[in-house]
Amino acid sequence: MRFVGVRDGRRVVVSRVFDPAGRDPAGDQAAGGGLPAAAGDPSSLRVARIAEVDEFYADLPCWLEAARVATAADGEHDLDDLTLAPPVPAGARVLGMGLNYHAHAAETGLDLPKRPPIFGRWTASLVVDGTPVPVPPGERGLDWEGELAAVVGTRLTDVDEDTALRGVFGYAAFNDLSARRAQGASAQWTLGKNADRSGPMGSVVTADQVGDPGAGLRLVTRVNGEVVQDGDTSDMIFSVGRILSFVSRTVTLNPGDVLITGTPAGVGYIRTPPRYLGPGDVVEVWVERVGSVRNPVVDASARP
Repeated sequence: MRFVGVRDGRRVVVSRVFDPAGRDPAGDQAAGGGLPAAAGDPSSLRVARIAEVDEFYADLPCWLEAARVATAADGEHDLDDLTLAPPVPAGARVLGMGLNYHAHAAETGLDLPKRPPIFGRWTASLVVDGTPVPVPPGERGLDWEGELAAVVGTRLTDVDEDTALRGVFGYAAFNDLSARRAQGASAQWTLGKNADRSGPMGSVVTADQVGDPGAGLRLVTRVNGEVVQDGDTSDMIFSVGRILSFVSRTVTLNPGDVLITGTPAGVGYIRTPPRYLGPGDVVEVWVERVGSVRNPVVDASARP
C-alpha cells in the first residue's frame, strides 16, 4: 500500500493512494514524479482518507486494516485537487545517516565509520514532491543527496537488528538537500541539514511491498534530467536494521519516526569543480519499488 499526507485545515490526514483501476500504483516505474501513475499522469490518482496522522500512528495495526479494505470508490478527491504533506507526525524524530555507502566513503577519501554517524533533522524541514526549495543566502547552492527513508511502525526499545527491520512500517524516496557552507561551519551538521524546505520526502510504500533494502534497491538522482547518482542500497555500510537497533539502545523509537539512510556516491561538493543546485534546477530522486520525489530549486526570496 502507498500513503500520502493530505492537509485538511491544520490537520494532516494519512491517505491511501489508488490508481484509476483501484490498484496501488507501482513504485518501480521510471522516475517522472513523486507518485507514479498507471498512465504516467499523477493527476489520475485518487486517495482514500484513513486517519489523522497522530491517530494513524497511535494505532497503526487498526488503521492499516482500515486501509486494506478501503477502495478507490472511497476516494472523493483526485490527487491534483489536494494539498499534500509528509505523512509523518509533527513530533516525529527524523534521524539522518552520514557516510553510509561504501562508494560514497571512497569518493570522500574518509575512513569507514565504525558506528552509524547520526544527525538530526526537524520535521519543519520536510516537504513533499513539487515543493520549491530555496537556496539559503550565502550558499553557493544546495547539494543533492538521494536517499531511502524508513518510517518506523512499532515502538523500538533496545531491540536486535532483525526486530528493528521488522518494525519498519514503510519506505519513501528522500532528498537530504544540504547547505554545505553551513554544514562545514561547525563540527555539528545540524544547521546545514535543516535549511528551509530542504527535506523533500515522497509517498510511503509499506515494507511488505518493498522488501529488505539490504537485498538491493536501485537509487537514482537526476538533475535537469541528467543522472548524477546511480547507486544501490546493497552498498550500505550499515543496514536499516542495524542503524535502528543502534539508535534504540539509547533512544526509544516510536511509530512515525523517520530514518534517512545515507546517500550513494555522486554528490556535488566532491566533484572537480564542485557542482551545486541553483535557481532553475530541478532535482529528482527515484528508488526502485518505492517511487520518487522531484523538486525545483529557487532563490532565497522564496524562503518562508
